[in-house]
Amino acid sequence: MDKDFLQQLAQQLRKPDGDMGKKVGENMNASNALMNTFTLNELKAQSNDCILEIGMGNGFFIKDIVANDHSITYYGCDYSELMINEATTLNQSYIETGQVKFFLASANQLPFLAHSIDKVFTINTIYFWSNPSVELTEIHRVLKPGGQFFLTVRSKSTMENIPVTQFGFKIYDQALLKDLLQTTGFMVKQVVEKEEPDMEFSGNTIKVSTWIFCAEAI
Repeated sequence: MDKDFLQQLAQQLRKPDGDMGKKVGENMNASNALMNTFTLNELKAQSNDCILEIGMGNGFFIKDIVANDHSITYYGCDYSELMINEATTLNQSYIETGQVKFFLASANQLPFLAHSIDKVFTINTIYFWSNPSVELTEIHRVLKPGGQFFLTVRSKSTMENIPVTQFGFKIYDQALLKDLLQTTGFMVKQVVEKEEPDMEFSGNTIKVSTWIFCAEAI
């Protein structure tokens, strides 16, 4: 892959837009499928939960949260207008019943009252936050005391071997992420590590693993 394409792809992964953005959103559904499955297994959505996802993309996995329990409320925030529109089209039936609602918003300014959300999760977004302490503090603000936060990322070794991550991605190790969470009001309960099938980039095969930081607002 040449440098210009990788830079363009990096920008689309950060904020999908236009025809390429639609394709990137669809591709993320496939490449992040296991990450979503792993995260939702830890989230354990329960009756009457109010759940916020930050950076839900085109909303493909929302059905896996809300379809079997109509008492669950789901909010999705994304700062890509394209992804808001795509997710709205894909989840129209849930929107019409009031179970799902989307907001065009950034993680550093969430449109919710303090202590109003039971669970927050975000997958593959923190790489793009310029000052993650601000976003994490804002997430803490909207969570109820004792509310749960799930932060899912690729492992540092995985990220370092994906070519596109050299363009605008901040790569974290576990110690730094734990410190960020602890200094913004969270107690890290556990870090779940999951192995995934190998991926191939430009003829090179890399090992892939995911970290899920399971934290509680204190």
